[in-house]
Amino acid sequence: MSILDMAETASQRRDVFHTSFLTPPVIKEAMLAIEKLAGIKAVAQGGYPQAERCRISVGHPDSMKSNPDVVAALSISGNFRLEPCSHGDFLGAILGAGITREKVGDILLQEERGAQVLVDPDLVDYLTSTLEKVGKVGVSCTQIPLLALEYEPPKTKSFKTVESSLRVDAVASAGFKISRTKLGSLISSGDVRVNWSPVSKSGATLKAGDVVSVSGMGRLKIGEIVTTKKGKYVVQLIQYL
Repeated sequence: MSILDMAETASQRRDVFHTSFLTPPVIKEAMLAIEKLAGIKAVAQGGYPQAERCRISVGHPDSMKSNPDVVAALSISGNFRLEPCSHGDFLGAILGAGITREKVGDILLQEERGAQVLVDPDLVDYLTSTLEKVGKVGVSCTQIPLLALEYEPPKTKSFKTVESSLRVDAVASAGFKISRTKLGSLISSGDVRVNWSPVSKSGATLKAGDVVSVSGMGRLKIGEIVTTKKGKYVVQLIQYL
């Protein structure tokens, strides 16, 4: 069932339905589409304010007077001091337990202590009783309150660049301080995304609010864009550190 079908069914039945965990571009597109529907309330929840992967709950406003409890938090703890594990290691251990990717939200690494993971509440009992290893490290898996999640608001720095166009290769190369040729190669290899969707052309045009990410280099958000009298663009860039 598509999200729009889910929303319409929820409205007709005066019920509430929930999606699986969705990626940022899908969430953005879905929320914009749902906003156009009358008599429907929608809320995206990922467990903490900066969550990237979220579940969308849709329903009749009378049925959604409070946010549904659709996200649970797990602490996967162990001694990772000598055997550090990555985001992929924790995700791989969960998927190896037979869980599908759409049932898992963000993974917050805690260095040598382990990680905190957001999941569908239906999986809590199963994972806490079956997850015993991540990589070579023995772990214990317990449920924790969402308020116990350890996350930090992203650190950013803001600066400006003056460009003759708003092409992604021009703006992003200035933001990431690499050559346009290098940025073009990264685009060709599928390592550049705009709003979490892969970019296939160096000439793609950016606008205020767009987020550009490059594998291994981080993310940039496009801030205010001012056009000068000479036709140049003064672009504010917000870099996530």
